[in-house]
Amino acid sequence: MRSDKVLDATGLSCPMPVVRAKKAIDTLSTGQILEVHASDKGAVKDIPSWAKASGHELIEQKEENGCYKFWIKKG
Repeated sequence: MRSDKVLDATGLSCPMPVVRAKKAIDTLSTGQILEVHASDKGAVKDIPSWAKASGHELIEQKEENGCYKFWIKKG
């Protein structure tokens, strides 16, 4: 899947993946896609919850070898 910006938040513990994702998505224009990589299991719930509460759209989410990946469309 294409993305306009990739954020590597691996190695960071909660709540830092969400904090970094917010800062990263603020630099994008409406409709652009942020790809977030995280290793913290808490991100599986935290990133989708934050995206929905912030008015963004979680397009896809998957796990590959302990890395959780999220594609978020800025609302």
